[in-house]
Amino acid sequence: MQYIGEHLWAGHLGNIFIIISFVAALLSAFAYFFAARSEPVSESETSWKKIARISFRIHSISVLGIVAMLFIMLFNHYFEFQYVWQHSNKEMDMQYIASCFWEGQEGSFLLWSFWHVVIGNILIRTLNHKSIIHNPNSQNWEAPVMTTISLVQVFLCSMLLGIYILDYKIGSNPFIPFTRDTVDGFWEAMQRAIPPQDYPHNYLKYINGRGLNPLLQNYWMVIHPPTLFLGFALTIVPFAFAIAGLWKKKYNEWQRIALPWTFFGIMILGTGVLMGGAWAYEALSFGGFWSWDPVENASLVPWITLVGAGHVMMIHKNKGQSLFATFFLALITFILILYSTFLTRSGILGDSSVHAFTDLGISGQLLVYLGFFTLLAIILLIVNFNKLPKSPQEDSIWSREFWMLIGALILLIASFLISLTTSIPVINKVFGTNMAPPAEGKIYQHYHQWQIPFAILILILMAVTQFLKFKKTEPKEFWKNILIPFSIALVLALVIGILFNWLLERKTVFYVLLLFACLFAIFANITYFIKVLKGRFDYAGASVAHVGFGMILLGAMISTSRSEKISINQKGDVEIFGKEYSNKDNILLQLNDTIKMGEYYLTYKGSKKEGVNIFYNVEYLEKDANGNFAKAFSLRPRIQTNPQMGNVVEPDTRHFLTKDIYTHVTYADIENANEQSTISGEYKEPHNNNIAKGDTFFTANSIVVLEGLTTQIDKEKLGIAADIAVGAHLKVFDVYGKTFNIMPVYYITDSIPNTIEAKMDELGLKFAFWQINPETGKVDISVSEKQSGKKDFIVMKAIVFPYINILWMGCIIMIIGTVLAIRHRLKRNKE
Repeated sequence: MQYIGEHLWAGHLGNIFIIISFVAALLSAFAYFFAARSEPVSESETSWKKIARISFRIHSISVLGIVAMLFIMLFNHYFEFQYVWQHSNKEMDMQYIASCFWEGQEGSFLLWSFWHVVIGNILIRTLNHKSIIHNPNSQNWEAPVMTTISLVQVFLCSMLLGIYILDYKIGSNPFIPFTRDTVDGFWEAMQRAIPPQDYPHNYLKYINGRGLNPLLQNYWMVIHPPTLFLGFALTIVPFAFAIAGLWKKKYNEWQRIALPWTFFGIMILGTGVLMGGAWAYEALSFGGFWSWDPVENASLVPWITLVGAGHVMMIHKNKGQSLFATFFLALITFILILYSTFLTRSGILGDSSVHAFTDLGISGQLLVYLGFFTLLAIILLIVNFNKLPKSPQEDSIWSREFWMLIGALILLIASFLISLTTSIPVINKVFGTNMAPPAEGKIYQHYHQWQIPFAILILILMAVTQFLKFKKTEPKEFWKNILIPFSIALVLALVIGILFNWLLERKTVFYVLLLFACLFAIFANITYFIKVLKGRFDYAGASVAHVGFGMILLGAMISTSRSEKISINQKGDVEIFGKEYSNKDNILLQLNDTIKMGEYYLTYKGSKKEGVNIFYNVEYLEKDANGNFAKAFSLRPRIQTNPQMGNVVEPDTRHFLTKDIYTHVTYADIENANEQSTISGEYKEPHNNNIAKGDTFFTANSIVVLEGLTTQIDKEKLGIAADIAVGAHLKVFDVYGKTFNIMPVYYITDSIPNTIEAKMDELGLKFAFWQINPETGKVDISVSEKQSGKKDFIVMKAIVFPYINILWMGCIIMIIGTVLAIRHRLKRNKE
């Protein structure tokens, strides 16, 4: 059937690029494999390598073609394609088109494949550079390394095929146009929306996309995913070199080339994880930057093992030791990337993570992907285990390499424990168990009880290991060097611990230990930079990065442990908002009224709708010496409206040097944003609320809490002859905090349900209790409102995060330190 205005050429061209990229990657993998088997260099090896390079370049061009076609479709709103329709619409800002690109599984796989193309082409060029070719210990790495990278590309490209072989789906294609069976109910909805004369041939004239997830309409989501996926992609380099080293029996040579790449991966992947924390802090309303969500953990764990891999590679490079650990950590990091891909894209985390993708029918394919490379790594390790060169000598307890290895083992154990908890849904699926992940309120406690001790050990190792020399160190010299930073850190930790009352409670003693470890790592590395390195930045990469990491944990600990909710309702300790909106966390702001909150006075100045966003203008005031109010600053928390995916609350934050004031709206009447008050005696259409005892619901001018149900009804007074009569005790609070009690009644007579409405003329409200559900313990209570001079109000939550800038400064310093370390390694390699 032909449709008017469709751009099917874009889909056809995109599919051609997908097929060419898959075939070219497969040919490149085979050609590189045979080139690697043809060592020493021969005419056959050269021929295969030429074929492999040409194939990989064709594959690269094809991947770029896929990317270009998908962007063209998104920019031009080609809604005849499912992927475009599912992830974009005409109302969204064009700056978020990139977010639409990688919101879906197909786009994220394509982004991952694109970065592999970039890395692969750089490797082909650098591995044939004269500085590598003329080094006899570094010859012939291109073929074995690129065999692995090309094979990974075969798997990634297969994720985009979207074909069926014997009823088994291989991949999910982003260029599928709408057909009668693509989206449930789509054509039926179109038939209702399109005039008969235009249906179905001219449907594009009336169609609009579903739109981008509101949480992703943030500038962090434009830069965070590509950074994170570049970090994922960079883990292929040490993995491919480790596979090549085991395959070609070159156990010692590969680390020198792979080491700068490994630290580049540490920097990029770490930056991507930190960007995710910054996005959560700025865009999500849970009030923080890390929630130990399974998808967050799936990104963090490979970074931890990659850090361990980089450090043991340094040990082997300098002393020829820890060879097996070098192979193991390089291999396990990429395997963990594949495992995290399976966790987040198979749908298995759908009930335990808000970030996970839904299953698109490729979970079996993901398992094959994971299983193939895991089995390949295990077989090569087993075959070569007895052939690995032995360490030349035992490590001294006073040597740097000994404690660096201990640090790598601690990182490995920490990552294993995080992965174990994250994998509970997988364990339940495989073994038929019914283990429950940590409860929502105990997630932090669960992870912190294990990870804080590991963090303390790692920070102490960061402090002391720099002062140890490779092979052996004089104990007197070592103690002399660390005495001053140790003493400063200890005194400061005790003073701060006393000020914060951490020393007085058993639960917070670990805070003091973590505080000491952070300060010790910071001051010890500063001392090393000044005293040992004499301020030479060329050699200071590790010290600067360690200072940054210590600051990250220090800022995270202080800002979260000392955070304070200042949005406390001023009506005493009674929970006037009900269990959903505790008055210890929420404050009610009425339009143009001024109320005290913490050290400030707040005035709610009204709402303003701008596109899909409703901004709520809250002015923070301070009193001067004369008692007059002066404006300190304004915040504009917002609600992003999305009828299809649900409205999203987004916070606004005021940044100071020593603190952040973080705010978000927990309730607002979004239906009447920007509307002025009107006066009318008419009731509006009733609004139903399905609630349980203690639940809260809102009207335009009040907060209503269901206190409970009662059967003690005076039927004679009400004039009813009922078989069953139940009253609903409702407590109503107006915007001034005044309390009212009212009770609508539900009764049954001769099996016929009835209701007695309860009116509140003071607030212009009418309640009706009309259904009880014994199975859920909930009731249905509807409320009708009069348009009677209502006054706008919001309920808001505000949190102060002290000294959180220490964390963000630490992020920048750690990245700078890693850049310095990479620069130093590249310089040493060149020399």
